[in-house]
Amino acid sequence: MMSKKIITIFGTARAMPGDSIFTLAMETGRLLAQAGFTIANGGYGGTMLATAKGAAEAGGEIIGVTCSAFKSSRANEYVTREMVTGSLDERLETLVKLGQAYIVLPGGTGTLLELAKVWELKNKGFLKEDKPVILLGGFWKPLIELIATEDADSSRFVKLADEPKRAVEMIIDE
Repeated sequence: MMSKKIITIFGTARAMPGDSIFTLAMETGRLLAQAGFTIANGGYGGTMLATAKGAAEAGGEIIGVTCSAFKSSRANEYVTREMVTGSLDERLETLVKLGQAYIVLPGGTGTLLELAKVWELKNKGFLKEDKPVILLGGFWKPLIELIATEDADSSRFVKLADEPKRAVEMIIDE
């Protein structure tokens, strides 16, 4: 039996219930689970909690890749399988390896690092063509445009989706 496709989701830990980003993340998790995907994320709060909650409410599986370096942090209650890593680098490597597609939500420097990693792996041919990197919402669009002024070809390795439904369709169509 073929295992479910795993979609890795990156985004801010600072989103709170009621925030538009939290709502966007919950909808993303819910739609992915309804489409039969397992989601993987960093396993803590913010958009990680929101995507996990959305997926869990739709009966989905959630892999939380946590980091033992965060001594007081615990995986959120919606994680169905926790994978503990020893460092931030190992955590990101694990999330990249697990993913068969990547959705990047708005975020700060941590999310920027995650986006840069998958984008560069894609740009250099280390991630397969059939592993899309999808940026959800307009948050990252100015960055994509800025990078394109230096490296016009690079923007073809990321895709923009204006809403969660479109992001899921892009993964299904891949």
